[in-house]
Amino acid sequence: MEPWRSPAMKVVLPTVIAALLPALAPAQEVGRVGVDWVGNDIIVEALPDPEVEGVTCHVAYFERSFIDRLSQGNWFEDPSNSSIACRQTGPIELGDIDTGPEGEEIFSERQSIIFKSLRVTRIFDEENQVLIYLVHANEVTEGSAKMSISTVPLWNARTAQPAPAQ
Repeated sequence: MEPWRSPAMKVVLPTVIAALLPALAPAQEVGRVGVDWVGNDIIVEALPDPEVEGVTCHVAYFERSFIDRLSQGNWFEDPSNSSIACRQTGPIELGDIDTGPEGEEIFSERQSIIFKSLRVTRIFDEENQVLIYLVHANEVTEGSAKMSISTVPLWNARTAQPAPAQ
């Protein structure tokens, strides 16, 4: 028997994969607007920042219909076009955020079967005390210049305090 088909690997492999995947924020669909007679839609999702309490982003993107996929080809891919707006929706409390220049991915959703995903990355502008949210496509073979940003100023934001040791 091949080692990857053993009963132990059926338990170990999914556990390892789950541990390696980043803990990304869950998005909730809050709107769906039909844009034509073939069933193409614009989807709007609410995305709370998992490390910054009090900030919610709304991401809009295009979802192709089955009829559009049949007539246009390119069956397994949605366009990279997207938009984002982030706002303070409560008292802001900063958690343990990445402050490096590349930021931290807080959301990812597939836009094709393998090669493309829609991502939201949070970048901290420390000098101006602003959180920048960048929505963009991530592609394996060629990058996309389609992007959008939204900013949230951190006026009177609190830093999360670690729980007291017991």
